[in-house]
Amino acid sequence: MRATRLNMHDAKTHLSRHLAGMKPDDRLILCNRNRPVAEVRLLSTARPKPRTFGVAKGQFRVPAEFFEPLPDDVLAGFEGRG
Repeated sequence: MRATRLNMHDAKTHLSRHLAGMKPDDRLILCNRNRPVAEVRLLSTARPKPRTFGVAKGQFRVPAEFFEPLPDDVLAGFEGRG
């Protein structure tokens, strides 16, 4: 793991250059007047396994009332009138 300390001005000016040269375990330590204030690291590139459609098929039923309009008092709450 490599930790690189950058002052704010350098980070604002050259952030893309520093990010392009990072390896997965590297860290950028952002400093304000030589005092660490934040850490930047790369996000994991591992992609989650795709979800399978229809896994819960037949386990529940959406009632017809679900598709009916909401009552006026509930709509008023969403719209900030209640």
